[in-house]
Amino acid sequence: MALAAAPLLRLPISPPSPPPAQTPPPLLACNSVNGVRLRPQRSRQPRRAAAAAATASLAADTERRKHELLRAVQETGRGFAASPDQRASIEEAIVSVEELGAGEGSPLDLAALDGTWRLCYTSASDVRVLFEAAERLPLLQVGQIYQKFECKDRSDGGVVRNVVRWSIENLLEEQEGATLMVSAKFAVMSKRNIFLQFEEVVVENIKISEQLQALIAPAILPRSFFSLQILQFLKTFRAQVPVNGPERRSPGGLYYLSYLDRDMLLGRSVGGGGTSKVDEEVLPLFTFGNYSFGLWKPEGSVPNND
Repeated sequence: MALAAAPLLRLPISPPSPPPAQTPPPLLACNSVNGVRLRPQRSRQPRRAAAAAATASLAADTERRKHELLRAVQETGRGFAASPDQRASIEEAIVSVEELGAGEGSPLDLAALDGTWRLCYTSASDVRVLFEAAERLPLLQVGQIYQKFECKDRSDGGVVRNVVRWSIENLLEEQEGATLMVSAKFAVMSKRNIFLQFEEVVVENIKISEQLQALIAPAILPRSFFSLQILQFLKTFRAQVPVNGPERRSPGGLYYLSYLDRDMLLGRSVGGGGTSKVDEEVLPLFTFGNYSFGLWKPEGSVPNND
């Protein structure tokens, strides 16, 4: 039996749907040079701001520690009149400042060291003996004490001069009637250590008082040749004693600069040929004890704290 042909129906053909629109990937803002796309640059402002804030915080902490140390040494007579409790507080403040300069990466800056530094505090026996003598001898006066480093254009060492201004009441000008100076050469041994070799001791710059000058050459009388010679001799007097030479080797020692910046110098000296035994004495000026410390400020930066 034949099958009836099934009718064929034409189905409507819809036009093909366009593909869904694709969202283009976001473009990052970037620079281009001659059509070549470069890596986008990220802003460095937050990082720079954080670094600036950290630097400012460190500077503030440094100044705070230094201020606490200077406040602790006030009214101690440069260490001579400090009580045991004061010495303990000062030592804590010293260590707090020394921690700031404890880094191994920063070498000794001789340009910063160069100049004149005034003694603010010490407990070195050979310096304290000067203060004790002035305490026992009413006519003796001990003025300012300085260290003068000459090493501006050097990298290996230089010269240091320990200077003591002193006077005798009614005979010399007050506080600074004469100068005692001990000179030494120093060599840089490491990033923080220098070795000192003492060279000579000098007494100079005699400045007689007006009372003594009037006694030698009274103003109401003509000055004789003899009186003028005496005055000239005193003004130009200079006694020099070498302590180092071919036949005699002077004492020396290591000096550890535990902290140094533009307005503060902390130094601990180690004597006895470089021994590291700690004896908690503070900065010898002429000889070196086992271990000692000194606080110095640039000349003219701080008042006398006796």
